[in-house]
Amino acid sequence: MSVITEIQAPIKEHMNLFEDKFKASMKSKVPLLDKITHYIIKRKGKQMRPMFVFLSAKMCGDINEKTYTGASLIELIHTATLVHDDVVDDANMRRGFFSINALWKNKIAVLVGDFLLSKSLMLSINNKHFDLLEIISKAIEQMSEGELLQIEKSRLLDITEEVYYNIITQKTASLIASCCAAGGASVSDDELLVNKLWQWGEKVGVVFQIKDDLFDYETKTLTGKPTGIDIKERKMTLPLIYALSQADKSEKRTIINYIKNHNENPDKVAKVIEFVKQKGGIEYTQNTMLKLKDECLAMLEDFPDNDARHALKLLVEYTVNRKK
Repeated sequence: MSVITEIQAPIKEHMNLFEDKFKASMKSKVPLLDKITHYIIKRKGKQMRPMFVFLSAKMCGDINEKTYTGASLIELIHTATLVHDDVVDDANMRRGFFSINALWKNKIAVLVGDFLLSKSLMLSINNKHFDLLEIISKAIEQMSEGELLQIEKSRLLDITEEVYYNIITQKTASLIASCCAAGGASVSDDELLVNKLWQWGEKVGVVFQIKDDLFDYETKTLTGKPTGIDIKERKMTLPLIYALSQADKSEKRTIINYIKNHNENPDKVAKVIEFVKQKGGIEYTQNTMLKLKDECLAMLEDFPDNDARHALKLLVEYTVNRKK
């Protein structure tokens, strides 16, 4: 049994039913939109976010129709942001498939993203789930701010650890936080519980992003070299931020020059990667991730002990140990 299968076990029936409800939530009278949303559904990933919604709900109560609405809401928002991200990044591929903008051009991709966003808003309004609307709106606001903060800082390359955590908490962790909070809000009116679930999800989201940052420095089997994609995109991640904090002024100047002006040069990117490894950036980041993982597991002890809580523990472990 795979880890994902084991994690999904307590909510397997709900996840299967959710697929149909999610498809229904994307329905449109426009044939082109239906064609594109069908393509989106076909290439979906592991559906980590709905899993967080259902497991959080099941840990704290009984899954109900509102839980399905919450999961659909978040998946619609997540899909909308991915479609828009591909336009912003001028990306032609996502998860091994052509992106929407690659197949139907930017104008249609932006409009599809807008359509999915409006669908999520209408879903919560039509069901009068205004608490879910508040949770998801907070996440969208934070995601937008985090993305813009990252763009602003990547121009100057002056990111501190504090700014880095601000960026990833807003940009990545806020959506996972909203999954857990929405799951809780669907089964309970206890605001303290919902807030606690938000905080827990936020910490898991930070762990998730740190693990993603480490992938950039791992040796790839096909090439025998790390990808260095973040360096090419001038993204300041934790391994690099820590390494620069350990360097003298001259080293720091050289590395920042490589990232700023030679980020397309494979030799210079390789030197940056080597510099990060030599300065202990990888080790520091791994230790930080494991410390945060332990904090996540400790926070779970405050919630009811059941099969859903056990599955969420496995999900935290999976986040740290996953290979991609």
